[in-house]
Amino acid sequence: MGNPYSMVFGKKPGELISRNMQTDIVYDAFKADQPSQQVFVITGVRGSGKTVFMTDVSKKIAENEDFIVVELNPERDMLKSLASKLSSEHALAKIFQSAKINLSFFGIGLEVTGTVPITDIETALSKMLESLKKKGKRVLVTIDEVTNSQEMRVFASAFQIFIRQDLPVYLLMTGLYDNISALQDEKSLTFLYRAPKIELTALNIGAIKDNYKETFSLTDEDALIMARETKGYSFAFQTLGYLTYEEGGDFRSVKRQYKQYLEEYSYEKIWSELSGTDRKVLSAMTRCPDGKIQDIRELLSYSTNQFNPYRKRLIKKGIILGDERGYVHFALPFFDEFILENEEM
Repeated sequence: MGNPYSMVFGKKPGELISRNMQTDIVYDAFKADQPSQQVFVITGVRGSGKTVFMTDVSKKIAENEDFIVVELNPERDMLKSLASKLSSEHALAKIFQSAKINLSFFGIGLEVTGTVPITDIETALSKMLESLKKKGKRVLVTIDEVTNSQEMRVFASAFQIFIRQDLPVYLLMTGLYDNISALQDEKSLTFLYRAPKIELTALNIGAIKDNYKETFSLTDEDALIMARETKGYSFAFQTLGYLTYEEGGDFRSVKRQYKQYLEEYSYEKIWSELSGTDRKVLSAMTRCPDGKIQDIRELLSYSTNQFNPYRKRLIKKGIILGDERGYVHFALPFFDEFILENEEM
């Protein structure tokens, strides 16, 4: 048996802490006869398991014969890609041909003799989705790591129209907080602003403890120590498990390597994407180990009104925790040490 843990972003590992409650929320909403939601946005810090979660949900939904799941690349023309992928399925192509939907203009290859080709891709997709609706079919579109790009804005605008037309189309997409916020702030995409978010916060420490205990035959005490080293951060859970497995279950011997992997494969990217002021706030936090907000503000010479927007944004980004009134703490293991070693002098 190979290593059951994985440090490859987006790849489903052998050992996984399931997020059953969030999965059920999406599944139940999409499967309802009268769906309450047709869009969900999955957010979280890098390494929180957004892609794996979306893959899990889409696979569960795909088990239903009435659902067609299509994954789109956000860097391409997504409307044309959606039409192409739907028409490439033999059974679906027959439905579109019976409905006399001629897509030859787009070079997709679905030509219907005696029918004028459709020259507008949005119109073509409306007709395709309408024909699928008559057959009791639904289409789930999944998009990973969306940004506020022209391609995404065009697709989202069309998707908004499909929803208004009461077409059986659903959307599941992942993205970082800043990218999702920028897309939702587009005035023409109000439906995305109202779309419910699935925020992937820390995994349950008890579940991680049980996983490590069973995998490495640890005592409850050692398994809990190991689990707490991850702070529930999904990538940390996989990384520590992977390295420990390679060392025959000796988790104490991999600590230095574990921290190095977190820094090189996750933290450096997270740090590079932060604004200068975000970095300044986080640096101040490292000098106030108890996390008391008043002390951090005084160090920064910030008023409450000045500090609160950064506190809220860093919480939304998944970098700090603000559950305790008057205090903030780092959400990622050893991130404070990383900052101390990498902050600008």
